[in-house]
Amino acid sequence: MDFDIATNLKQLISSEQAYHYKVIPVASNNGTIVFKSEYPTEVLRQELQIILNQNIELIPETPDNIENYLSKNFRRRSANATENLQYSSDFLEKLLLNAKDIGSSDIHFEPYEHKCRVRFRLDGKLKEYYIIRLDEYPIIINKLKIQAGLDISEKRLPQDGRITIKNNLDEFDIRVSSLPTLHGEKIVLRILSKDANHIVLEDLGFSLQELKIYRETIKKPNGIVLISGPTGSGKTTTLYATLKLLNTENTNILTIEDPIEYTLEGVNQVQLKENIGLDFANTLRTFLRQDPDIIMVGEIRDVKTANMAIRAALTGHLVLSTIHTNSAWATISRLIDMGVPAFLIASTLNVSVAQRLVRRLCVSCKKEAPISIELFPSNFMLSKDMKTHFTAVGCPECYHTGYNGRKAIYEIIPINKSLINHIKNNALEIDDYLSAHKIKTLKLNATDLVRKGVTSIEEVYALLSD
Repeated sequence: MDFDIATNLKQLISSEQAYHYKVIPVASNNGTIVFKSEYPTEVLRQELQIILNQNIELIPETPDNIENYLSKNFRRRSANATENLQYSSDFLEKLLLNAKDIGSSDIHFEPYEHKCRVRFRLDGKLKEYYIIRLDEYPIIINKLKIQAGLDISEKRLPQDGRITIKNNLDEFDIRVSSLPTLHGEKIVLRILSKDANHIVLEDLGFSLQELKIYRETIKKPNGIVLISGPTGSGKTTTLYATLKLLNTENTNILTIEDPIEYTLEGVNQVQLKENIGLDFANTLRTFLRQDPDIIMVGEIRDVKTANMAIRAALTGHLVLSTIHTNSAWATISRLIDMGVPAFLIASTLNVSVAQRLVRRLCVSCKKEAPISIELFPSNFMLSKDMKTHFTAVGCPECYHTGYNGRKAIYEIIPINKSLINHIKNNALEIDDYLSAHKIKTLKLNATDLVRKGVTSIEEVYALLSD
């Protein structure tokens, strides 16, 4: 039997990897590498797929033949003592770069009783990408904690840190959060893109009418622009696109953020550090002495921050911020619940925006089907012009998810004279006002996307039941 391997195949894997995994590359075509292996398990296939960033196929081979292949084709390094640690470090770096390359927003490292897993969040959904052996998990977690500047001896309390990844092609930051769980520390990494140059308002999902209204409100010299929505709904991206539009040579823009997700040339950005007293309210107070034109506050979390934002707006500044509410009108109700007087809200708020991110159906495989009222929430009124809808199927183009990319949908309520009276009177019912002024709610915009076949009923079900 001939144990020689072609040079182009030997170059696919390092000698350390070949000896560590006991695998031999025997073929490579169309992005798939075929390996001979002593133990062709699914776990091994996943691991090689992450490390080599290629599709992997494994075929069984006897241990004796594997040893013959290794000894004839690969030279083993002598530094055996550090091989496992080096392997973990190399694996971790490639996993982080792989997650960034495929567009993942978060990476979850999760320990359980019999295994540990890694999941990536892609298009808002978590997907399992890797299984880690129990004995390898602490090495990887300690490596992450060291890079993030966390205390590796502290395993009982949550910790937060930050990692900067640099290579020849890219540079990005990662926010690290550790949490003690029953079987060990769970680590969640949020991938933060440093470059905001690609973010443009026109590409986010505004309709032409919504974009016109939003542009008019953000060009006012003073007042508050509030964007609401749950975590992961794209609020920060909308804020940065707004800042990019407003960022000119003759404006002084200050931001206080947690964390700083993008960097913008010409914008003075401050990282929140509550442990030393650098919180939203205190920083806002200092901002007012920095001769600002525009102030961006990462989030209005409490009445103290809300009052400081209103004070900044009253003294002639434009303030941009986010808040966690379910709709644009609920933002106003939330401020009133915080104790902010209605007359102050009416005189300072320029526009209230709510947004969500929904997954787009894959155009290559989506399937048209007859529509039925049973597919919708019980309180949904089905329009007569909706005869069909599209469902997710799955194909190689969308990695068999049925969806490809995401789109933001918005609800925009500009504050005008008639609405100011509505707010001052503490009138919380708004449906008739929105209908009379032809303001499209999240529910209406979600229904339009279903009608046009952009997304599925399942994807916007929660909005349709609102």
